[in-house]
Amino acid sequence: MGEMAKIQIKDRLQLALAVLTAKTVTFGVRSLKLGAASVLPGEIARRLQPQLLQLLSRQVKQGVILIAGTNGKTTTSLLLRTMLERQGKRVAHNATGANLENGLMSALLANTNLVGTLDVDYAILEVDENVVPKVLAAIQPKLILCLNLFRDQLDRYGEVDTISQRWGKAIAVLPPDTIIIPNADDPTLSYMGQQLPQKVLFFGLSEPEQYLEEIPHAVDSIYCPNCGHSLDYEGVYLSHLGDFHCPNCGFHKAPVAINSQEYPQILIGLYNKYNTLAAVLAAQQLGVDETTIRDTISNFQAAFGRAEELNVNGKHVRILLSKNPVGMNETIRAVNQVRQKTHSSQLAPVLFVLNDRIPDGTDVSWIWDVDTEKLVAQGGTFVVSGDRVYDMALRLRYSHSEDNDLQLIVKEDLREAIATALEHTPQNQTLHILPTYSAMLEVREVLTGRKIL
Repeated sequence: MGEMAKIQIKDRLQLALAVLTAKTVTFGVRSLKLGAASVLPGEIARRLQPQLLQLLSRQVKQGVILIAGTNGKTTTSLLLRTMLERQGKRVAHNATGANLENGLMSALLANTNLVGTLDVDYAILEVDENVVPKVLAAIQPKLILCLNLFRDQLDRYGEVDTISQRWGKAIAVLPPDTIIIPNADDPTLSYMGQQLPQKVLFFGLSEPEQYLEEIPHAVDSIYCPNCGHSLDYEGVYLSHLGDFHCPNCGFHKAPVAINSQEYPQILIGLYNKYNTLAAVLAAQQLGVDETTIRDTISNFQAAFGRAEELNVNGKHVRILLSKNPVGMNETIRAVNQVRQKTHSSQLAPVLFVLNDRIPDGTDVSWIWDVDTEKLVAQGGTFVVSGDRVYDMALRLRYSHSEDNDLQLIVKEDLREAIATALEHTPQNQTLHILPTYSAMLEVREVLTGRKIL
């Protein structure tokens, strides 16, 4: 008997009404070009059927896959989804990045018929790190990917160890056959995974040549999650992710189930190597063959705003979403590597766009935890824009020293900022744009002429 048939008549009627209403709202929003309807349909439908998320997720034939973490959810999800679809699987996915409960419901609703029957093999749901326990109260996933935990929006979230403890409690009560895949290089997640009763497989890097020269300023968790003692690091790959052990209690990085040196890096930036490994390990557990996995990696295209590359008026542009200290430090690291390979006296400019809206976090003090000095040290032109343009300009000005040549251009109007940055970009170089989340959506609309949300 199918899952839909097991649902009681009252719940089925409420579900059908909720689905019909959601689809009507979706049609109206898209017809009026008000957006992609990635949130509102789910919010309205939940009011009509409070058990909506549970009723829909139960119908997914081969299981729900939750992907949680501060950075990398969208790229990892798209990579895994592509692998599954190339195996002939039908996949529901909240691809627009609406990762709160109403966004998850909207993604599932988009794949139902008019009476609420869901016909997909898998549902890949990117989940905001702060709502993981609430989502797990309604969904019993087949597999959970735990990518990383960093400080993100300072006005919304607590410390990373608090969030990991909440994750651990919510996951521990799930069925024993649930597959948990945490990042071994993240001490809080490595510790959490080692305490869980389920099947736990770890991913992480085994590439000491990629160690940073020093621990970055924007580091979140360098203390043992078991005893509180300072961890000893053989080396760090980014922020607090690295090879570590505790000299006091013996806690150490969990052994990994995948050799990172066997897989190439997708896109620019070492952080994308983590995304690759997470998706590969999940795909292997879901039965995707190795040929499909490797071919997908070789031909992968970036998700919007995540190392996405565009050609604008004959100029090459790369958008690198930078929404927190760790994310921006890593994009700066990637941009520096590109600039160091440039054999030209004129470096392409870098455009920073800093907003402070709800999707970005209203507290922008995190920019002072970013190592902008490492980028400014190379000199060149930097264009700044966004709602908090003068905050970003001040941060870059304080990064300047007498040893480097800084040309700082401040443009309150985003279109002017983009036009100026393109004008200063040599024909054979790449303009890197580093925006926060809402800024990334605006940048894409300017460059492509269409919205994503």
